[in-house]
Amino acid sequence: MTQPLDIIPHGHKIKKADRARQKGHQSAVVWFTGLSGSGKSTIADATEQLLLSKNIHTYILDGDNVRMGLNSGLGFSQADRKENLRRIAEVAKLFADAGLVILSAFVSPMRVDREMVKNIVGSQDFVEVFVNTSLEECERRDVKGLYQKARRGEIANFTGIQSPYEAPQQPELIIETESCSPQEAAEKVVRYLIEKNIIKPL
Repeated sequence: MTQPLDIIPHGHKIKKADRARQKGHQSAVVWFTGLSGSGKSTIADATEQLLLSKNIHTYILDGDNVRMGLNSGLGFSQADRKENLRRIAEVAKLFADAGLVILSAFVSPMRVDREMVKNIVGSQDFVEVFVNTSLEECERRDVKGLYQKARRGEIANFTGIQSPYEAPQQPELIIETESCSPQEAAEKVVRYLIEKNIIKPL
């Protein structure tokens, strides 16, 4: 997207590195992707609790919550879904610049859209986490009753039923939720952040 010629960003004195020194850790955008019902939000929540207990500055961006405010005017067409993710990526980029560890939970089914998010955020700050849960297990859980509605034709273009989900090819992390608890998954995410020197050992 091309910026209008009359928009000139102000060069503020305080930089991202200054905020990192203040907080005592680096920033990151941890992007949880997977089918609806895979456990993305649950794991993001468990991860945030673990990080917050150790004074890591965090924020969760969650699909349904963002659509209730910032993106309330968007539908579920392919174009609207792409715009939904573009806006979220821009918000996540700002939060990362503020020095936070962002935990983003979005189905984000298309690889090209996740690549767009990565490009906006910056590859150095982007951590893709594939919450790998089978469609059968997601339907069994069906916490929000969405799969039943999709099967009845009450929801169009539902990912996993009428629309495809393209699994990440090289994610930084894969979480197999059918063989671990949300707490174990959260601990795995935190270990990765420590290994990559984003945060210090807790």
